[in-house]
Amino acid sequence: MNNTRKNLLFLFCFLLGIISFLPLQKVNAAYVLPYPSYMPGNKLYRVSRMFDVIKKYWHWGSLASYRYALGQSDKALVESKTLFEYGQYLLAVDALTRSNGALEAIPDLLRRANLEGKNIEKYTREVTDAMEVHAQLLAKIISDSPEQFTWTPEKSDAQVLPIHELLARAQHLRREIISKLP
Repeated sequence: MNNTRKNLLFLFCFLLGIISFLPLQKVNAAYVLPYPSYMPGNKLYRVSRMFDVIKKYWHWGSLASYRYALGQSDKALVESKTLFEYGQYLLAVDALTRSNGALEAIPDLLRRANLEGKNIEKYTREVTDAMEVHAQLLAKIISDSPEQFTWTPEKSDAQVLPIHELLARAQHLRREIISKLP
């Protein structure tokens, strides 16, 4: 019995030694959008939005501001996607506008980081990957949503939301962001 344990221990150590010398492969994970945060209607939604505004001042360096802007754009885009899926078009358009607004600062932030002497190759690759994922998601939203939607509030005039036009502008902005990268 004791000899069997020694043999098993030797075999385990031998296999562990062989495995430790095998070459490791580098894993390249695709860019992943975040899970949806609090949505409009949740009690904590406004609190979450206030913290997002406060966090903007916490991220004061060029690369930290870049990470914040990309994160906010991702968060708002996922919120927009979810709202489009549930037919909440007015709120979805608002979230899409916030996503676009957060993206506009990214090329300037990366340019500033480059001027500060920081290596931004990894970040430009990340932005390119993110914009491709954004474009794919926007294309899916376009295929699943109506071309336009007429929103009629109770006490005011109807408002036509040109959904496909807004989504096409968002796609164009993402292509423009890639072309403006340093």
